[in-house]
Amino acid sequence: MIVAYGFANLLQSIAAARTTVHHTFDPGLLLRLAGQRTYLVGLFCQVAGFVLAFLARRDLPLFLVQASVAAGLGVTAILGVVVLKWRLPMAEVALLGLLFGGITALVLAARPAPSRQLGPAALVALAVALAGIAALGFFAVRLRGVPGSVALGSLAGLAFSAAAVAARPLAAAHSVEAFLRDPLLYLLIAHSVVGQLLLGLAMQRGSTTAAVAAMDAAGAVPAAIVGLLVLNDKIWPGREWLAAVGFLATLAAVIGLTRYAEPQHHHAVVDRTSPPRPLLPAGAGARAAQRSG
Repeated sequence: MIVAYGFANLLQSIAAARTTVHHTFDPGLLLRLAGQRTYLVGLFCQVAGFVLAFLARRDLPLFLVQASVAAGLGVTAILGVVVLKWRLPMAEVALLGLLFGGITALVLAARPAPSRQLGPAALVALAVALAGIAALGFFAVRLRGVPGSVALGSLAGLAFSAAAVAARPLAAAHSVEAFLRDPLLYLLIAHSVVGQLLLGLAMQRGSTTAAVAAMDAAGAVPAAIVGLLVLNDKIWPGREWLAAVGFLATLAAVIGLTRYAEPQHHHAVVDRTSPPRPLLPAGAGARAAQRSG
């Protein structure tokens, strides 16, 4: 799961770097990205990671699963250095070490347990959250550079966090019919699509590390709180301190990565007042990423 998300982040980042930046909340971006083989392979990796995470959420607490998803950021950074010659500051290297240390602590503290089912009020809350995230995305899309990556990545994280909350009880469905009839399935899909659009917009605006770290930070806290308070997530007795330390270390690492991340991509920007500029050839996008890393 961690490796799948790491590859997904990297490949989708490359595809986003080759796509003209848009400053409107335009779902058509997903269609343009889908025209690139790199993005489709990345999307396949993300779907594979999502399926593995979905199965894990059946019994494991959300604070552990979401932290494991965040670990994909470390894989992305390592692959970026090896494949695209990104230059990560030493501060980021230290934060990546802190990230993996925090996840290790969470693994030791997490206690498997089945999820509690959600009632009608929770379904309404998830629907309202979907509308609110989309509305905020409409305004956040006007931000540029690393601030835009962080803002849009954070909103993507909230969308994916809500999808994780929906997935935890949904994974316990006892039949295919019950699975397909559960409204949580369609809330999960809607939140995932909005999150994917926001993540694509975030990756266009500067640092992949900043976009993904912001997404993981914003997605970890709400899911962990809802899981512990509502969904019957458990911690082994006597290891509450280890869970707290691990979660805080993970959160500090992903927030710190947004602070130290530097822009890694240059893009053409959509200008509605002048003729469109030609996009860089496929190889040029990667070379631009190398030069600006």
